[in-house]
Amino acid sequence: MLNVNRRVFLAASAAGFLARTLPAFAAAPYSIKHGAFELTVVSDGHLVLPTSFLAPDAPPAERDALLKAAGQTGEQYNSPTNVTLIRSGTDLILVDMGSGDRFMPTAGKLWDNLKTAGIDKAKITKVIFTHGHPDHLWGAIDELDELIMPDATFYVASAEWNFWTGDNATRGLPAERAGFVTGARRNYAAIKGKMKMVKGGDEIVPGLRIADTPGHTQGHVSLELVGGDGLIIGGDALIHPLISFQHPEWKPLADHVPDQAVATRRKLLDRLATDRSILIGFHLPYPGVGTVERKDRAYRFIPAV
Repeated sequence: MLNVNRRVFLAASAAGFLARTLPAFAAAPYSIKHGAFELTVVSDGHLVLPTSFLAPDAPPAERDALLKAAGQTGEQYNSPTNVTLIRSGTDLILVDMGSGDRFMPTAGKLWDNLKTAGIDKAKITKVIFTHGHPDHLWGAIDELDELIMPDATFYVASAEWNFWTGDNATRGLPAERAGFVTGARRNYAAIKGKMKMVKGGDEIVPGLRIADTPGHTQGHVSLELVGGDGLIIGGDALIHPLISFQHPEWKPLADHVPDQAVATRRKLLDRLATDRSILIGFHLPYPGVGTVERKDRAYRFIPAV
């Protein structure tokens, strides 16, 4: 197993920080309209991760060929972090809150990018978390452990809450990820008084509901929006523009329950390709928006831009 603790992440980030391009920091917001909803994707920056983090169980020659095709031939790669904002009537709904200031220097740019886009975070009324990993949850609080948006209502899947706050979070994860548990509990504690538990099928506002997509974490969820052929905000159910689609059976180290994550990917890909729904992926190339089609007994992601 690759050691993937916070120290490794930070070291990987710092080592190549000045040499890397930073387009995600200043990426222009990407907006689309879907039925009654207006959606805007805003970058939180990007993560710098070990390339070996992706599909360590895959046949090396096949994996290396896909990584080369994706332009990821070095020991590290940049993983975009795309945060979605949904306007529905009088509600402004944020899906995940990014990394904040305690994870990686290349991430945690959401609030600056929202401000640059002319979006006042104080007007966000609801926040829905897909899961409790640092790059999705740790932006909920500031350096003083105070809520960034104290007036919002926060939605957390009950299975996800139960995992991170229960004993299995420490027993069920490798010791090197202990910091993930500490951070999740710190952020969840801050939102507890303003939180609502949800489960698959629950509707947040009319036409926007929770979809269970477990495996990446025990309670990972996605969001479904009605209208047209549908739209799915997939969180981390699909994390790589080639590997996740061409080889959904390969298992990245980030997945908590690998076999369940594989089953979720296959089910989600089949649905996306059948329905021709729009997909927004948190870690797909910015802005992470596109569709899915079947190709060579597998699938292909078709970016919108």
